[in-house]
This record gives sequence, structure tokens and C-alpha cells, in this order.
Amino acid sequence: MPKSYEDVEENINSIISSVRQAAPTLHKAGTFPGKAFDALVHHLTRQKINNSIETGSGASTLLFSHLSQHHTVFAVDDGNESITGTRRNPLLRSDSVTFVEGPTQKTLPAYQFTQPLQVALIDGPHGYPFPELEYYYIYPHLEPGALLIIDDINVRTIYNLFRFLRADKMFHLEQVVTTTAFFRRTDAPTFNPIGDGWWEQGYNRLPAGPYMPRHVIKSLLPSPFLRFLRRLKSQ
Repeated sequence: MPKSYEDVEENINSIISSVRQAAPTLHKAGTFPGKAFDALVHHLTRQKINNSIETGSGASTLLFSHLSQHHTVFAVDDGNESITGTRRNPLLRSDSVTFVEGPTQKTLPAYQFTQPLQVALIDGPHGYPFPELEYYYIYPHLEPGALLIIDDINVRTIYNLFRFLRADKMFHLEQVVTTTAFFRRTDAPTFNPIGDGWWEQGYNRLPAGPYMPRHVIKSLLPSPFLRFLRRLKSQ
């Protein structure tokens, strides 16, 4: 006899509660704070997820295994048992999860994406330029309406990526909870991953800071404004 909607919802709520309790014991690399985990649940349970990926592994993997039809994890144990601890947890629905083990700096470039993504979570290596490298190989596969999550924006390298995404027309910032940011992919065209077009990106229209050379600042100012400044200087 098929389960009713109420039975399915009760079962999912029970699983979510169990994952929340198991999170602190999964591995040694830390986990989502309570409020960020609740926000993750909130977003993931409000859309249909056929294909999803994450860099890093842990409580989010257990959650994705129940909410996504096909979830791919790019991670390494690296002494913290992030894969081992997740795999041996009975809450993992292993038939819906594929683990791609190894440094994402090597595994993501070699991976063949065959389906568009509805959700991607970036929580892999934090050293520069690795968050940007992960983003580069992921963003072309995010379909309009997809959710892009980046964790640990309190780390400066991750915050740089956060600032870029916040200014980019391909993404809309939905929410920031503690140190986790949730972006929604807009219907803007996908930025050409093998082109340039840096001038089209919103982030590059922001001031570069006090170390920008004077001649670079001048090159960014419109010609009429420069002529106006010259006239003022000659008076």
C-alpha cells in the first residue's frame, strides 16, 4: 500500500532530526552550525532535486542522500574521516550517492558532467585559489533556479568568492546564515568558461581598492568626466 503524503513527510522529518543529532560525531573537520543546518534543510526540501553535488562530506551528505535522486560527493578523508565516517553511518542512503575520492583540484577537472545540477554545495579546500577552481568547474552545469551554497564565508578566500557571486548577474543572494551563503541561479546567460569578457562581470565594476594604480583608475572613468577634471585643473 503506498504511503500517504503525511507518512512520507513524517519519515523525512524523522530522518532530518536523526541527521542533526549525528552531525557532530561524523568526522573531525567540523560541521554545519545548528542554524545553518536548519537553513540547508529549509532550502533543500523546497525543490525537486534530480542531480546535486558537493565538495566535502558530512552531515550534508546524509541529508542529500534522502533529498536528491543522484548526489555526487567530491572529497578526501585527509585524516579527518570525512568520507569514512559518513559512509559507515546508517543514515546514509548509499544507493543515491556516488563518492569521487581525491583532491578536488584533480577530480573536478577530470569529471564528466552529464546532467544539469539543481544544487551544488562548495565546501572543499579553502586555500587560494581552490574555492574559485571548484566554482569554475561547477557553475556551467547549474540550471536556472539551481541553488548554489558556499560554506565558511568567514574565511577570507571564501569571502572573496562570496563577494564575486553577490555582484554577479548569474546569481541572486537568497540568504546568509552564520557563515553559510545561499545563492539562486538566475536565468542570465552562462558566462563563457573558456572566454574572457571580464568587463561584463559585475564584480569588475566594483572599486579595486587603495592599491589600484592611478592610470588604471583613469582608464575606468568616462571620457567626458576626464575632460571635466582637466578643465577644473587648468582654471
